[in-house]
Formats: sequence, C-alpha cells, structure tokens
Amino acid sequence: QVQLIESGGGLVQAGGSLRLSCAASGRSFRDYGAAWFRQAPGKEREVVAAINRSGTSTSYTESVKDRFTVSRDNVKNTVYLQMNILKPEDTALYYCAATTVTYVSISSADYNYWGRGIRVTVSS
Repeated sequence: QVQLIESGGGLVQAGGSLRLSCAASGRSFRDYGAAWFRQAPGKEREVVAAINRSGTSTSYTESVKDRFTVSRDNVKNTVYLQMNILKPEDTALYYCAATTVTYVSISSADYNYWGRGIRVTVSS
C-alpha cells in the first residue's frame, strides 16, 4: 500500500504559478504510476496530468498543455505538478493518485490510491 499527501496549494492571482507536491509513503513509489486529478465545484473529476513509473512518459489534458508540467523524484518518493499561467478555471480541489498499471493512465478507474486533495484557488 501507499499513502499520498498533497501540499503546495493555495490562493494565487491569474497568471501566477504554484507547485503542488505529492509525498508518498509505504511501498517504494517507483513501483507506481501517478497522476493529478482535479474537481471543480459542480463539475466531475478530471485528469490533469499523468506520469509513468520512471518519469519518462507523461500525458496532459488539453486545457493545461504548455502550462502545467508533471514530474517525479523517485528518490524523494514525490510527484510534482508545476502550474504556470494559472487561470480562474483552474480553481479546483487537486488530488494525487497512484496506480499499479505499467502504462501512463488517464483513467481514474486505474488508480488504487488517492490523497485527500488540496485546494487551488485562482482569482481573476
């Protein structure tokens, strides 16, 4: 099993940046693929970015391409989401998730472990 704890959220003005971190404990994090999901008020949860076990392959939802970057440090057992040029529509609760599948998955059904979520609010 793996436990996930997100950090780095908060309030930022439009155009600003934030970096989310997801610290994993338990089994070696290099055994898991990872992803960031988000859920805005009144909307369904959506995948933001996903990364494979080694960090060599990533996938992004179209709305964040060229603004967000997902990365990982398997020595520190941490996954990051660098968010730049933030927009008010990025406001949401952001979740880190881990999966045992070996490919880059953008399906929430593949993710076995979830953090509690962290709020990101972007003001206009």
